[in-house]
Amino acid sequence: MKIAVVSITKHGIALAGKVVAALPGAQLFCPEKFRAEGETAVLPHSPGVTHCYEGKVGDQVPALFAAFDGIVAIVSLGAVVRLIAPHLKNKEVDPAVVVIDEAGKFVIPMLSGHLGGANGLAGHLATALGAQAVLTTASDARETIGVDILGRELGWKYQASHDEIVRCSAAMVNDEPVALVQEAGSRDWWTNHANGRKGPLPGNVTQFERLEEVDLDRFAAVLWIAEREMPAELAARLAGRRVVYRPGTTV
Repeated sequence: MKIAVVSITKHGIALAGKVVAALPGAQLFCPEKFRAEGETAVLPHSPGVTHCYEGKVGDQVPALFAAFDGIVAIVSLGAVVRLIAPHLKNKEVDPAVVVIDEAGKFVIPMLSGHLGGANGLAGHLATALGAQAVLTTASDARETIGVDILGRELGWKYQASHDEIVRCSAAMVNDEPVALVQEAGSRDWWTNHANGRKGPLPGNVTQFERLEEVDLDRFAAVLWIAEREMPAELAARLAGRRVVYRPGTTV
């Protein structure tokens, strides 16, 4: 990920230096009046990555949204909400946005937590800074399956409409019965999933080896990991409540 680290105060810029050190390739953005502090903060790990601007930080947001995959802002949460609000499009294209308090105690993913990777970024920074990641997405807070990022670390791609992702995600976090059918791909996806899961699979998830084994009427959602095409009859019955995952292939 291409990451921009933004800070607007002296103390925040000092913390920003630690953030840059934890994110190889990250770029620091700060006001021109704090150029010396910004350049000093990234030494000795990342010289030459400080960029200073004149005027308001809000004027930098369009360029940051266009050029970076993620933004780490050492700015108050409320201020960041107001700064980015006019530039939001949708979760498929918006960058990950993570906010850190100036004391470095809390790391909060506030935008594009799953698809954009803000939750994973927050987890990494929390570990690096000795801070607490504040995860508010239901699947991460409860350490269940994030339907839209299942197997992403392994290169899996999903095939589903927006409505199907919403419906299957709701079934997962609301403890409705979910069938997980794995016919292909690595079996090592749970402990390496998202920020990592330490406990057992969620109790509402039942695993199967073949799609034909599933009593489709019993399940609110079906997650199918396979290379083959879904049989037409089953596809019709599962329309609206299924997500297909393709290990090692593109959508």
